[in-house]
Amino acid sequence: MKISFAKPAVPDSGALAVLVAQEAEPTALLKELDDKTGGALSRARKGSRFEGKAGQTLALVAPGGTDLDRLVLVGVGPAKDLDVKALQDAGGNAYAALADDKQACIAVDAIEAGDAAAQVAFGAMLRSYRFDKYRTTEKKDDKPRLSKLTVATDGSGAAKKAWPELEAVAQGVFLTRDLVSEPANILYPESFAKEAEKLADLGLKVTVLGEKEMKKLGMGSLLSVGQGSARESKMVVMEWNGAEGKKDAPVAFVGKGVCFDSGGISLKPAAGMEDMKWDMGGAGVVTGLMKALAGRKAKVNAVGLIGLVENMPSGTATRPGDVVTSADGQTIEVINTDAEGRLVLADVLWYAQKEHKPKAIIDLATLTGAIIIGLGTDHAGLFSNDDTLADKVFAAGQASGEKVWRMPMGDAYDKQLKSEIADMKNTGGREAGSITAAQFLKRFVKNGTPWAHIDIAGMTWSKKDAPTVPKGGTAFGVRLLDRMVRDSFEG
Repeated sequence: MKISFAKPAVPDSGALAVLVAQEAEPTALLKELDDKTGGALSRARKGSRFEGKAGQTLALVAPGGTDLDRLVLVGVGPAKDLDVKALQDAGGNAYAALADDKQACIAVDAIEAGDAAAQVAFGAMLRSYRFDKYRTTEKKDDKPRLSKLTVATDGSGAAKKAWPELEAVAQGVFLTRDLVSEPANILYPESFAKEAEKLADLGLKVTVLGEKEMKKLGMGSLLSVGQGSARESKMVVMEWNGAEGKKDAPVAFVGKGVCFDSGGISLKPAAGMEDMKWDMGGAGVVTGLMKALAGRKAKVNAVGLIGLVENMPSGTATRPGDVVTSADGQTIEVINTDAEGRLVLADVLWYAQKEHKPKAIIDLATLTGAIIIGLGTDHAGLFSNDDTLADKVFAAGQASGEKVWRMPMGDAYDKQLKSEIADMKNTGGREAGSITAAQFLKRFVKNGTPWAHIDIAGMTWSKKDAPTVPKGGTAFGVRLLDRMVRDSFEG
């Protein structure tokens, strides 16, 4: 969808959506539209329950006195509450109301700042995402028609200036959604790595390590997960050097990339196993984030590292009770082969520290079902060894609308990982399953490096539409971490 910006005016054709704040006086544009329609707009408002509440819409088809196909009022809530998320939601709701029109305009004359109008456009673009590459019999009438959207604002110059960076972030979000949506027969470690290599066109340095290289590095923990699969495991390193000090220590982002998780020998139940194509969601977010940072030329040094494996049952698969050795020399008794993501992350965390010596590490993973029981699908779980870093992630979540909630950690939970025959077990039992998983990862973070772990198991896939997130792959984490980089690590 092509987005442009212009001054507020009643279009000569197409559809028009006007953003309306709750309990606000009619704007000049609304008064003009009411005059043109002979008062039909004000009568429609009085005869409906439309009050301008966030998400409310009111539509007039072919309103008299204009050449419009449709006129839609879109509520944005109280003007005092119009933060970034509310603006993006307004754009998403407007897009949803206009999707069946060929061309449309969103008027934001109720909002003064031009960069706010750009946020509205950003929300509309995010909502426009659709993964339909495998639909071969879908009727044309069932597809959205909107291909050209104009955002009308008095601050069109400021909106145009702000838009390129937001569009770059949207492209990062779309890449993540594409990766998460792909079936596992299409997206597996090798093909995922090839998708990541395409980011070199944006100026990223992309390095792919295969099993031979990882064996030399002693990455027995990661490799144990993929040894039951016919697909070769991979690790991908994506480097962006955008800071003025090119040798400044980077921020590292680490992603779990289990391209399909059958559970291995500890086989998952058949019902719902198809969802495990998106167990690579953390790696998808890291890849999309790196595209966003490069696309908007972020003034930061950053490195994204993803461990890509398939967890399959076979005669060569890791068995419950096996002991594997991580790259840093720690031994792990594998109690449950379905607790595999932490085995992947352990070695990638080690590599990130050994090769890049980052100033901070943030990892993302669809790690535990327990976090869904604890937090549902409104917050991701946040775990950290550093209060300052945790506060930065939390604040970025509040600002971006991709919210996290910090969970406790401590020695009492760590003791649940004690093994009778190795340095640790890979699970700590049913109690506090998300916390003990985080405690496992913490054992591989060395020398006081600030570290945060974000468990996105409840956030990676949605079964319902939201204002800026159509159902399916959400790309939760791209906007969150882009905002964190902007606020805490750039400049």
